[in-house]
Amino acid sequence: MIQLVKPDKSRYVYLYLPSQADKARWEKLAEDAKTPLSKFIIEIVEGALSEDAVLKPRGELMKEISSIAQENKELRDELRLKNVVIDRYEDELKRYRSAAFLDRDFEGVRKHQKELVDLLKKGGTYDSYRILEALGIKPTDSDLVKAVSSQLEDLEAYGMIEATSKGWKWKK
Repeated sequence: MIQLVKPDKSRYVYLYLPSQADKARWEKLAEDAKTPLSKFIIEIVEGALSEDAVLKPRGELMKEISSIAQENKELRDELRLKNVVIDRYEDELKRYRSAAFLDRDFEGVRKHQKELVDLLKKGGTYDSYRILEALGIKPTDSDLVKAVSSQLEDLEAYGMIEATSKGWKWKK
C-alpha cells in the first residue's frame, strides 16, 4: 500500500513571473533538466545562495557593472597608449643597435642582433622577408633593412652563415 504525503501548506511560496513566456521558458528548462519546476527553481536559488553571493539590488549591480566597464575602458586605453610608447622605444632601440652596421667606416666592436642569430641557429633557410618579419622590421624601413643586411653579410664573412638560392642558412 502506497502512503501519500499530504502537502504542508505552510511551506508553499507563490511566485508571479513577469509573463507567460517566462513561465514557459522556465518549465522548458526544468523539463530539459528532467526535474519538476519547483525543484528546478529551488536548485537555482540555492546554487546562487551557496556561492556566498552578496545579494544586492539590481540597480546597485548595474551601477557596479557600469563602473567596472568604465574602469576597464580606461585601462584598455592606457594599455593601448603604453603599447604605442613601447613600440616607439623598441624601434628606437633597433635603430640605436643598428647604427654601427650602417656606418661602413665604423671602428670597434659591433654587436649582432641576438634575435637574428637565434633565428638562423634554429635551422632552415630564411629569405630576407621572413627574417625581417621575425625581427619585427618593416621592409619599408630602409635603415633597419640595411643594418640587417649588413649583419647578414658580416655573419657570412665570418663563415657562420651561407647565402643560398632560397635565403640565408646557418652553417653547422
